[in-house]
Amino acid sequence: MLPASLDEAVEALAATPAAVPVAGATDLMEAVNAGRLRPAALIGLGRITELRGWRYEDGGTAVLGAGLTHARMDRPDFAALIPALADAARTAGPPQVRNVGTLGGNIATAAPAGDTLPVLAALEATATLARPGSTREVPISHLLTGLDPLRPGELLTWVRVPLLHAPQVFLKSTGRSGPSRATASVALVLDPARRAVRCAVGAVAPVPLRPLEAEAWVAGCIDWEGSREIDPAATAAFGEYVAGACVPDNYGAEGPWEAATEGPSAAAVRLRRTVAVLARRALGRALK
Repeated sequence: MLPASLDEAVEALAATPAAVPVAGATDLMEAVNAGRLRPAALIGLGRITELRGWRYEDGGTAVLGAGLTHARMDRPDFAALIPALADAARTAGPPQVRNVGTLGGNIATAAPAGDTLPVLAALEATATLARPGSTREVPISHLLTGLDPLRPGELLTWVRVPLLHAPQVFLKSTGRSGPSRATASVALVLDPARRAVRCAVGAVAPVPLRPLEAEAWVAGCIDWEGSREIDPAATAAFGEYVAGACVPDNYGAEGPWEAATEGPSAAAVRLRRTVAVLARRALGRALK
């Protein structure tokens, strides 16, 4: 099915709830080729131009179409609006993937290493889910964790992102040079109006993790009234705080012997070191 409008797509999915909406198909085809998914039917969204753009909305919000590609998010006009999301899109893969892969596909697939997901979690973005005659708004974090998942017959149409007009950073670590899958990623945004720091760690768990205690602690270390300076020791401590909160001691334990040893596993130590460095650097860049 190839609907020409958003209304047609919503009606088509309602009529065939088992169908899978598809835009870029980068994640979908990987799952199909690996035998993890056998769609009963496909609903192509490529002809729906309104889902491939973005717009401003009253109240300081950007409304992003679910069909917005990674390549489009990397353009200067978008990067000036939501720089961390542009940075994540820029590193999402080689050009052929970025040209077709979409924001909505990243969210619906919810792959642990999805680069845009920690950014959306840190920005506290929401998703608009549509069905015939109604829509509902769901926090992206609730959608990803299953607290309020996509229901049969619902179509992800828009992503609403609050515009903070404040520094925001996305960093990731990979196992090799060039665009590749993250082994760990960190998104960090400042929210001066609330005197808050928001951080999300990706790729280390099935969903992005928010180290809420670390966020609250480091926000209290920042000089919000002046130059937003922070003691370098506090920046380093923040990195360790985030790493300890997001990587459990038994991470990567391969068997009962390793799981039973005292202290963190070797894999946990390595990953904590990576996350700590990313979090520390992200905070330092945001406060410059």
